[in-house]
Amino acid sequence: MFVRSAGVLLHPSSLPSRYGIGDCGDSAYEFINFLETSGQTLWQTLPLGPTGYGDSPYQSFSAFAGNPLLISPDHLVRDGYLPPAAVEKVPPFPAHRVDYGWVIHYKNDLLHQSFHHFQAKGQEEQQKQFEAFCDEKGWWLDDYALFMALKGYFVEHEGGVWNTWPADIRDRKPKAMAYWLEKLKDEVAYQKFIQFLFFTQWLKVKQYANDKGISIIGDMPIFVAFDSADVWGNRHLFYLNEDGSPQVIAGVPPDYFSETGQRWGNPLYRWDKLMENDYVWWEARLKEAFVLADITRIDHFRGFEAYWEIPADEPTAVVGQWVKGPGVEFFKTLENKLGRLPIIAEDLGVITPEVENLRDEAGFPGMKILQFAFGGEKNSNFLPHNFIPNCVVYTGSHDNETAFGWYQNASEDEQDHVRRYVARDGFDIVWDMIRLALSSVAVMAIIPLQDLMTLDNKARMNFPGKTGGYWAWRFAPEMLDSSISDRLYEMTLLYGRLAEQNTE
Repeated sequence: MFVRSAGVLLHPSSLPSRYGIGDCGDSAYEFINFLETSGQTLWQTLPLGPTGYGDSPYQSFSAFAGNPLLISPDHLVRDGYLPPAAVEKVPPFPAHRVDYGWVIHYKNDLLHQSFHHFQAKGQEEQQKQFEAFCDEKGWWLDDYALFMALKGYFVEHEGGVWNTWPADIRDRKPKAMAYWLEKLKDEVAYQKFIQFLFFTQWLKVKQYANDKGISIIGDMPIFVAFDSADVWGNRHLFYLNEDGSPQVIAGVPPDYFSETGQRWGNPLYRWDKLMENDYVWWEARLKEAFVLADITRIDHFRGFEAYWEIPADEPTAVVGQWVKGPGVEFFKTLENKLGRLPIIAEDLGVITPEVENLRDEAGFPGMKILQFAFGGEKNSNFLPHNFIPNCVVYTGSHDNETAFGWYQNASEDEQDHVRRYVARDGFDIVWDMIRLALSSVAVMAIIPLQDLMTLDNKARMNFPGKTGGYWAWRFAPEMLDSSISDRLYEMTLLYGRLAEQNTE
């Protein structure tokens, strides 16, 4: 269902901004202009939800909400949601990384100012738009806004995670729900308002991209965070104890990245309960994902075939078992409801023939990471001559080293293999790998912006299994110059990935 194309992987938090983190402001539009000039028709992001512990976008407080930190203060001023004086003095934030503690405090203060300004001076048309948004999104927004208001209240009173709250509100007793909704009504309204701001700004960015022929590729973790409105509001859909704590949790067994595996901590779905009501929760989740993006990459796709179940009291992911997932019937059911599903399957890690069969039967392209191609196995499936067209090739992903960092740290065998494969001396190895990706038969080729800039591992976005100091990379405006754009356009044209070369 996809055409031959090319794009760039960049999370909006990495965009330039004077507010300490990239956002939906002018830099987002300038980046889209860069994509257009470079012949790119895809912009891939990481998940856009509000981040929780460790600042990871893969551990969000909601499967439906947007990240308030991505709201542009400049556009709030432009659109009348914030007085100009509010942004006259901005702290000297680092230009090349996000200092989350500092940014969260500063932007939350700005967003509260915006809410009070809106309450006092909001235009009638803005008020109507906000009310319409609350009505349209109420099916998830009401729970989320109360959840976040409760978290804020109980964090101040020792105990922020929802299953540590008083039992009546933990268990969503009607009287408790009514009591807390009234007690925290101002904070609930604020939470709804900042979601309104995020959706308003991001959908304008998306529309601008779409108008230029650029599709947004979103990213969806298969599992949701335990400390989320989704789990609190839908306990019957997860394996939980009476007190709300998880019985079993998600992760992956020991692998290339970690000798003890990865203990993610996400609660596991009760697929039998989801199936009983025709996967209506997943239907809603995918439908909303296709509002924020045109295509969605599902992280840990293999979990639909079988997932690694870890007892919740285990300290690592070594002890666990594979448990069968819902399989192809899940996707057939959702396709009957939603039509063709524009999904990319993240099929990396421990992949079995059963996982490959599920991916192929569903018709989704899988992923190829060029960094995995070289060294040990001389006929790896990650080598371009072994690709099938229905795949998406990357030089690396957010979980990998940058291509330059990878080459610097690669063994002599890996370096020799890649040099012989590209028939080059390694002087310009990153762009040699970019050429490999773009010239391959893969239907889509996605290059992380760090690789287009030939950056080393100081620009790495994440290291799986480690916390602290990641998700923070940003670039400065002068780093995205015309020489990159010109070179990328020429290569995209040469290998037939321009939009006009692939019109049906």
